[in-house]
Amino acid sequence: MSLLTQRVLQTLSGQGTLAQAIPGYHAREGQTDMALAVSQTVEDGGQLVVEAGTGVGKTYAYLVPVLLSGQRALISTATKALQDQLFSRDIPRLVDVLGLPIRVALLKGRSNYLCLHRMEQARHNPESAQPGAQRALAKIEVWAQSTRTGDMAELPGLDERSSLWPLVTSTRDNCLGSSCPRYKACHVNLARKEAMASDVVVINHHLFFADVAVRESGVAELLPTVRVTVFDEAHQLNEIGVNFLGQQLSTVQLLELSRDVLATGLQLARGLVDWQVLSSQLEKASRDLRLAAGMHRGAVRLRWTDSLPEGVEPAEWQHAMRVLTHALESLRDGLDMVSELAPDFQRLGDRTRELVQRVAIFSDVPNPEGVRWLEVSAQLRMVESPLDIANAFIKLTQSPVAATSGQDEQANDLPFTTSMDSAASAGQATGEGGGVGQKAWIFTSATLGDEPSLRWFTQPCGLTSARVMQVGSPFDYASQACLYVPEHFPKPGDPSHVQHVAQLVTEAVTALGGRTLVLTTTLNAMRSIGEHLQSRLDASSHIEVLVQGQSPKRRLMERFREDASEGRAGCILVASASFWEGFDVPGEALQLVVIDKLPFPPPGDPLFEARSQRITREGGSAFADHALPEAAVTLKQGAGRLIRSESDQGILVVCDSRLSSMSYGRRLVRGLPPMRRLSDHKAFLDAVAQLTKNATSSSIF
Repeated sequence: MSLLTQRVLQTLSGQGTLAQAIPGYHAREGQTDMALAVSQTVEDGGQLVVEAGTGVGKTYAYLVPVLLSGQRALISTATKALQDQLFSRDIPRLVDVLGLPIRVALLKGRSNYLCLHRMEQARHNPESAQPGAQRALAKIEVWAQSTRTGDMAELPGLDERSSLWPLVTSTRDNCLGSSCPRYKACHVNLARKEAMASDVVVINHHLFFADVAVRESGVAELLPTVRVTVFDEAHQLNEIGVNFLGQQLSTVQLLELSRDVLATGLQLARGLVDWQVLSSQLEKASRDLRLAAGMHRGAVRLRWTDSLPEGVEPAEWQHAMRVLTHALESLRDGLDMVSELAPDFQRLGDRTRELVQRVAIFSDVPNPEGVRWLEVSAQLRMVESPLDIANAFIKLTQSPVAATSGQDEQANDLPFTTSMDSAASAGQATGEGGGVGQKAWIFTSATLGDEPSLRWFTQPCGLTSARVMQVGSPFDYASQACLYVPEHFPKPGDPSHVQHVAQLVTEAVTALGGRTLVLTTTLNAMRSIGEHLQSRLDASSHIEVLVQGQSPKRRLMERFREDASEGRAGCILVASASFWEGFDVPGEALQLVVIDKLPFPPPGDPLFEARSQRITREGGSAFADHALPEAAVTLKQGAGRLIRSESDQGILVVCDSRLSSMSYGRRLVRGLPPMRRLSDHKAFLDAVAQLTKNATSSSIF
């Protein structure tokens, strides 16, 4: 038994360091098993994929061995919320309890940090003339004098959706780099320097893939020096990755360029070029391109298998693309005339030339090795991406073993613009122990598939040779929760189905007093159910109905928790999309989760179709090998909102009779926690009544 294994076992044992220092901590067999597997991977190198059920304590299961190993580590999460939790709470607590001399850094994407140069220019931007903007800008300027990190999350009262946010932060497109007059004081550069000097760096998946794609976040510089890389919430890696590893062009980028050119031109070169005309030409061309995509209800993805997206009028679309090219070329020529006056104009010129190239790419036929689509909402986004991240991750995780530590020193000196291949070729890093070994890659999540091989996750991520491990939840689902499938409901495609779901929720919450989360597979269903509940549950019921989109996500979650914590009747939250995961409400505030129907991928989605076609060409079944596992994973995520602690009790309702009537329903049920099955509607109402009556008892059944 290695020294690291011994220390991990002692730390996580019932009488160990954590049990003595952290109130309420107790040893968990699953957590220890996972920690030992992580320890072995850290020592030996290679790839480890761990699905750890809710309640296992996977965060400590990977943090304890990684921190005790003394190896330099990179930890990536799917969300900034978990990123902040790791950096501000979990890692500091363990470092303190274990008495480790470890330096930890937090690294976010560029747009999360205050840009001093753009802040100084913001008062000249037309956007800052909006009501209240000058007051908010003054608040930012005062905060800028005291902040050490420049992390915009420290600034209360300014939402990411604020029109001021992009005026005082930078992107890869508008950053001036070393030419910036505030380069030495740049918060982004200071954060990167701190990361390079730290033992553990916490990032997120978006930042990781942004760097793999465009080498701009500093991760490419950091990666060759890191021995251990951990991806938490790893189930999101593939979908996040494909959005970064291809090409994109959006009207948001075009309109931001238009605004930046106008503000910079009027401030630094007024009268030398007609900035108003050039800016308005680009703005009009961008808006006309959006109109050429046609009118659609809500956000849609249009197939793009030839030179044009499906559903657009060919002549109108091609004309709009030509006009856009002309507007960008005119803007490029105007910027070239003043490029020597300030580095701002040089960077604007680079942005313009890059967008000209992207327009040319999307004016040609798609790359046959990937998939192209057009996203249409209030804005427009053209995307061409690979079908998965397998090739990218194979290059990163299966590089050859470095022969000497000198190669590692050379890797540490790689320039900031290190390519992914160069970073991978560095391959290894020297740990504090002094030896050189194969890098360790650890991937974990509560949901990584619906079968023991976890093929749903490993295959698209290029991790088919990884060690795979499943650690079950310690919760007693048989006594804590039950599952109800209302078989008398109409089929999900029936127009009356949504009404039946809303009626069931109304009936249940009247007895339960709120405490309910309704998850829908479409925004239309979400709106219909939300409207029904808000009209039926008036103020006299004292049950508040919250609907996604009516307030920011963070505020909805806070409001949902507030009522229960303050002893009032609970809330109902009707939501879709992002609320299927990351919504963590332990205790009595949430005791009923209702899912409107099985979450199969939308059949018209171009990315889903392209992946299905590839599976069919390779002799597989698009339904059994792709659609069904996708639905199983999403269903498992949604069901996971119900039981979040050993004392939680609740009911899961899946309003889709296919779960009982179709043969594939058995596979989907096997993927869910082993809950007791309710036989009919009366049994469901009885369970609701008993849950209400005995909410604090040890079992509701």
